[in-house]
Amino acid sequence: MKPIRYFEDYVVGEEQPMPGEYRLSRDEIVEVGRRWDPQPFHLDEEAAADSVFGGLVAASAHLFAISSWMATKMPHRTAAVAALGFDELRIPNPARVGDVITATARCVSARESRSRPEVGIVRSEMTLRNQDGLVVLSMYSTFMVARRPATGSS
Repeated sequence: MKPIRYFEDYVVGEEQPMPGEYRLSRDEIVEVGRRWDPQPFHLDEEAAADSVFGGLVAASAHLFAISSWMATKMPHRTAAVAALGFDELRIPNPARVGDVITATARCVSARESRSRPEVGIVRSEMTLRNQDGLVVLSMYSTFMVARRPATGSS
C-alpha cells in the first residue's frame, strides 16, 4: 500500500519527477484522435505530412490524459479531496509517434483553506517532456488535499 501524502507534506518549490515513462504509439494517437479530436493531423499520416506538423501528432486531450495517468504512478497516494481546476495548459511542441514521455510536478503554492479547516489548497505545475527534453505539455493544477488527521493523544 502506498503511503499517503497529506497537505502538510507539500513543500513550495519542491519538484518531483514522476516515475516511469509513456511511449506514444501510432495506433493510440489515431484511436484517441478519432474518438475525441478528429483532425487530419491526428488521424491520417498523409494529411498529417502536409500539415504544419509534418506528421501525426497526439491530441491535447490525449496528452492531458497521459498527465493524469502519470500522476497516479507516484510512489505515494495523495490525500486528494477534489480537483479544483487546470489552468494555463500549453502545448509548446507536438508529441509524435514513438515519443517517450516523462513528467515532473512542482509545487508552486500551498495554503490552508479559508472555509474548510480540514483541507488545504495545493497548486502545482506539471510538465511533460519528450525524450529530447522538449516540453510537450505544461499546465497548472489546483486541488484540495486533506490535512493530516490528528493523532489520538490525550
